Amino acid sequence: MPPSARPSRPSRPPLWHRLADALRRRAEARALARRAIPDDLWKRTLLRYPFLQRRDPALAAELRRLTSLFLDRKEFSAAGGLVLRNDIVVAIAAQACLPVLRLGLDRYDGFVGIVVHPGAVVARRHATDEAGVVHEYDETLAGEAMARGPVMLSWQDVRAAGQRGGGVAYNVVIHEFAHVLDLADGASNGTPLLPPDLPAAEWAAVMTAEFRRFVGCVEAGAATVLDPYGAHGEDEFFAVASEAFFVAPGPLKDEHPALYALFARLYRQDPLAEGRFDAH
Repeated sequence: MPPSARPSRPSRPPLWHRLADALRRRAEARALARRAIPDDLWKRTLLRYPFLQRRDPALAAELRRLTSLFLDRKEFSAAGGLVLRNDIVVAIAAQACLPVLRLGLDRYDGFVGIVVHPGAVVARRHATDEAGVVHEYDETLAGEAMARGPVMLSWQDVRAAGQRGGGVAYNVVIHEFAHVLDLADGASNGTPLLPPDLPAAEWAAVMTAEFRRFVGCVEAGAATVLDPYGAHGEDEFFAVASEAFFVAPGPLKDEHPALYALFARLYRQDPLAEGRFDAH
């Protein structure tokens, strides 16, 4: 049989690639064993934060797997007298993993530390106005994300995840980890790393239009599922919209259908179809 007529063999990855993949799988298996989440703790976490529940068993299992890996890769520390318990770190890790359920934990490789306070923290701020005068003021923070970390969170606010008065979506973990995604390129501007099938020009056009419409609603005093804090800038708008996308997807889709569709492409998720939410 001439060479051109011989059936071709399926190509195999190079040996070094197969070895690296085997080592990665072995290391991951050890991490999952080290940070295995007891069944009763996982069930209690899903009951306390029902927006974490997934209809697809494979997605549900993947969220639990990522949560264990997150716990193995990140360093939690407590401040203000808080005692870190298993339910605290699992609650934070599971909510942090929800946005990257289909994106992968490597999106969070740029930081390690998470500091948890019992409640909100008052931070001293400095701002310089156009005349060069420096102003000092206090700002109360439920959470804060900085380039390369750490991420600061208030446990009191973590526990309050869901919807607060007036139907406003609220989730401090998703908010701050949306900032982590936004900061991946070093700039806090409301534009995270985009998938290849989502052009930057399309992202900017939709986000700018939706942000301007949202600011108009806030200035008019209209009720909205998005936290009015998002009117401070497109970076905060991206964070509060991410909160609503995962915590209150129905109201968000009703108010901002184009924004919901954009976020579904960004996060590669459709919470309304994949999560467990009561009809609204």
